Amino acid sequence: MAELSTRNREDALDIVQDSMIKLVRRYSERPEAEWPALFRRILQNTIVDFHRKRSVKNRVMSWVGMTAGEYEEQVEDPIQTAKDNNAQEPYRELEKGLATEKMVAAVMELPLRQQQTFLLRSWEGLNVKETAAAMGCSGGSVKTHYSRAIGSLKKKLLAQGIDWQ
Repeated sequence: MAELSTRNREDALDIVQDSMIKLVRRYSERPEAEWPALFRRILQNTIVDFHRKRSVKNRVMSWVGMTAGEYEEQVEDPIQTAKDNNAQEPYRELEKGLATEKMVAAVMELPLRQQQTFLLRSWEGLNVKETAAAMGCSGGSVKTHYSRAIGSLKKKLLAQGIDWQ
């Protein structure tokens, strides 16, 4: 979910790691059964915070004449340039389904709240009540965001020739 929201694997991993640390620091004494719901809520808040910080960072960097992404690209990261020994062969990468790629692209284009609702409901399998708790909103808002997300995805995928089931 974090990777789809940020469109960057490294940022997503940082968000998940920060969320896990917050969970352990603040809620380790809580019953273990509560941890999944708490983690989802923390993760959603951390994603929203990331987008807020990115927005401020982009505004500040625009005064300098470059975007935050352009600034970060100037600094070489040794981890980014290291060889990935677990990388799949190119032909394996090509075997990935086109429909899945289009679906992911369509989900990434959704507004943030619709994206979060869709991912929590469809990919995480949460019910309306659990999704509302994770997002900090009402069940009615979850239903509205989910319905709009489904409608938008259906329209985009049908336009691309993908049969929506």
